[in-house]
Amino acid sequence: METYLGLDLGGTKLLIGEVDKQGVIYNHKRYDSGYFNQHVAFDIIRRSLDDYIEQVGWYKEKPVAMGVGLIGRVDYEQGIWQQIDPDRTYPMPLAQQLSETYGIPCFIDNDVKSATRAEMIWGYGKVSDNFLYINVGTGIAAGMVINGQQIRGSHFNAGEVGHVKVGVPVGVKCPCGRIDCVEAIASGMGFDRCARLLLGQYDTSLHIPSVNGERVAVKDIFELYGQDDPLCKVLVDNAAEALANLIMNLVRMTDPDTVVLGGGVVADGFMLEHIEHYLHPVTMRFVSNGVVLTQLDPQFVGLLGAAAISMNSK
Repeated sequence: METYLGLDLGGTKLLIGEVDKQGVIYNHKRYDSGYFNQHVAFDIIRRSLDDYIEQVGWYKEKPVAMGVGLIGRVDYEQGIWQQIDPDRTYPMPLAQQLSETYGIPCFIDNDVKSATRAEMIWGYGKVSDNFLYINVGTGIAAGMVINGQQIRGSHFNAGEVGHVKVGVPVGVKCPCGRIDCVEAIASGMGFDRCARLLLGQYDTSLHIPSVNGERVAVKDIFELYGQDDPLCKVLVDNAAEALANLIMNLVRMTDPDTVVLGGGVVADGFMLEHIEHYLHPVTMRFVSNGVVLTQLDPQFVGLLGAAAISMNSK
């Protein structure tokens, strides 16, 4: 039986596992990654994969190929990891390095583009050749599939929709330098930034961590929203309107029949009903399959996406 090795490298963890052509996951193990740059990332991958091979081992035999989903810009065709930091480009031939180290063909791609590939193979791509996959997690990005083809762009940067302004005036500064980007309002990072910015303007029972690097828990915001907490109601309503406006902007540009939402912020379905409140029926009239949550397990969509890269590239 052929399996494909997936490595999902995120901001806090590296998840490694084997996947077959039907999307069944055989064995997996999680490793903490912490903050990293590209040089450190290669060491994290190599150290973790060595441990995985020793401690978990292959399901039956060596996988036929491996795929790695990564943060940042990735030249998928050449196997070059271009950059993480927007202020510094450091092209790294990661696919070649891993292939030579482990004797397995290796393919790499951006993490959200990888998840979009998984959606194409095992998710809504089975019923649609024109869909949007919007990932709302720590940040916000999108995969765009038009006529069965995934859009990448001239610099492998297509889909960075988190840095679109969506007409919700909060006054929060985005790390990209602009004000009121959708990512600064509706992502996990955005909820935290907005909560801190608006804290003095509304009563709230929300816990605002003072520890450097610890963010406000989005699940706490959702829970307090149900208790009519003034700050949390503003945070959720702003985020829902921002995401709805993003969806409608992308619908006008790409003409999808399906909009798929994934990522930790939307995984439990709470935000979907609030987003739908702001969607205009005229703009959405051709989205025949509606706005839906991914049917893929949100805990493993990155792993599936990484495996899907290698599967399609073999």
